[in-house]
Amino acid sequence: MSYCLAIEGMQPESRRALHKKYHDNHYGFPIHDDNELFGRLVMEINQAGLSWETILKKEDSFRLAYDNFDIQKVAAYTEADRERLLADPGIIRNKLKVNAAIENAKTIMELQKEFGSFEKWLEHHHPKTLPEWMKLFKKTFKFTGGEIVNEFLMSIGYLKGSHSEGCPVYHKVLEQKPKWKEI
Repeated sequence: MSYCLAIEGMQPESRRALHKKYHDNHYGFPIHDDNELFGRLVMEINQAGLSWETILKKEDSFRLAYDNFDIQKVAAYTEADRERLLADPGIIRNKLKVNAAIENAKTIMELQKEFGSFEKWLEHHHPKTLPEWMKLFKKTFKFTGGEIVNEFLMSIGYLKGSHSEGCPVYHKVLEQKPKWKEI
């Protein structure tokens, strides 16, 4: 079932509202801010093995814990910051995921030096098939399996599939010129 149909399903209003906000305003829309791109990557990594709803409920806590996804600040985290994150009940306290966020921030800083921005690095490699993207992400980043890469790229408009053509949000996404539309 598509995410579009799932939010219309048999969910209590509070759950439906949480998903609808993300679906209608964020999912599939291009992101042009490196910190927000990094934030989406952190969120997708943390979703692994959990429901997206869990991550949506914890988004504010993630933003607070990870300095609003400021790449430079996260890349400079110390061992004390790692311990702080692992003790924070507002986020997912998984050592591999916490380490991935910090190491990926460092990697993005290197990509920014080479390409000018994380977004420009993504643009440089566009278009690719999902298997090609998966290989590139696995080589470049920590904790980025196939589903994480697929959802990350779909959620930021690089891969098609975030909304069905019958979804009212589909046309709002098209107005924002997602990268998948350029193919």
